[in-house]
Amino acid sequence: MQPTVAIVGRPNVGKSTLFNRLVGRRLALVDDLPGVTRDRREGEARLADLRFAIVDTAGLEEADSGSLLGRMRAQTEAAIEDADAVLFVIDARTGLLPTDVPFAELVRKSGKPVILLANKAESRTGIANVYDAYELGLGEPIAFSGEHGTGLDELYDQLRELLPDAVEDDEAERGDDDPVRIAILGRPNAGKSTLINQLIGSERLLTGPEAGITRDAITIDWTWRGRHAKLIDTAGLRKRARIDDKLEKLATSDGIRAMRFADVVVVLLDATIPFEKQDLTIVDLIEREGRAVVIGLNKWDLVADQQGLLKDLREKATRLLPQVKGAPVVPLSGLAGEGLDRLMQAVFKAHETWNTRISTAKLNQWLGEAVEANPPPAVSGRRIKIRYMTQIKARPPHFAFFGNQLHALPKSYTRYLVNGLREAFNLPGTPIRVSLRTGKNPYDKGRG
Repeated sequence: MQPTVAIVGRPNVGKSTLFNRLVGRRLALVDDLPGVTRDRREGEARLADLRFAIVDTAGLEEADSGSLLGRMRAQTEAAIEDADAVLFVIDARTGLLPTDVPFAELVRKSGKPVILLANKAESRTGIANVYDAYELGLGEPIAFSGEHGTGLDELYDQLRELLPDAVEDDEAERGDDDPVRIAILGRPNAGKSTLINQLIGSERLLTGPEAGITRDAITIDWTWRGRHAKLIDTAGLRKRARIDDKLEKLATSDGIRAMRFADVVVVLLDATIPFEKQDLTIVDLIEREGRAVVIGLNKWDLVADQQGLLKDLREKATRLLPQVKGAPVVPLSGLAGEGLDRLMQAVFKAHETWNTRISTAKLNQWLGEAVEANPPPAVSGRRIKIRYMTQIKARPPHFAFFGNQLHALPKSYTRYLVNGLREAFNLPGTPIRVSLRTGKNPYDKGRG
């Protein structure tokens, strides 16, 4: 079932314009006259890979409960009650008004997650008034324009965090013949654009010694040995605390969004200063998003002891990145064009692993051996029992275990299962998801 989001605010702040933008059609009437919307209007919203029900509501006004305005307010309150999240909209052009305050309090008391939008912020006056919205106590406002689409990237990021069930399943959308989407991520000046130019054999992307030349995420259609791919160049990702420029913040958000739409992410490290803290943070982000990982050691032509350093860096990758244990570490030089075939072989192999499906029979044979070799611990004198498992999806591989008291299973034992799966079924580098389900085995038919 899709999550539901309600758009709430006083009259004429632009709620219906926002509604129309999210549903992609002019379903709601829009006019400068306050109070055009009276009933709740529902539609299906699409924002990148998010799908959710969106509800446009009447403008909140103080009124007697028996009056038309009072009944309209009751409809809005019902929409808030039924919603999984609320978009609270104010007009940044007029600034915060006293009438915004009681309705912000109403939304806060509902206990629902709230995203604060300062709409109509396209003008200088609007931008200046955005910060007044902090007074509502609903968190940091997004400078937004429903008419022009400004701020949709920040709205996407917050909705995605609040509504994980709104993310559309990759497998439902994409077929086996679709291009493999490959994002190149890394710190500024790691050589991402140079690498892509070398791969496609063209100076398609701007490059240079200055960090931060790339701002937008650029997608390029490409074919490697008959395999179709989309290469995505991204802005360099640096520590959030070091990002001062507004344009750089937008570029960073764009890079993270590109990673979310990728199948495989190449994390490009500067081999002369590898595994900085920011590199580890980037890999952690990728793993949390469930993308396949390949680590590229760029500028390898500048390294003196190549054999010794490669061994050392592969050991470091295993130690520092246990969440993607076995991820390929590929030395290369984007500038000199060295190691590019090795990189692409690793990318397509990682994509294959990310798509792996394992039969239920093989999984349960492995499970029996794993549990016999290392039984789960006892809790309050009763041993935890894992009776059955199955794979519920791929991209990345996701497994469900069924048994008794699995809520009490220690994290160390879950890690034991994940590492065992990775080794037994050759799943290096790809994120592995695990669900623990207590109760009767739903696949066990005919047995009590």
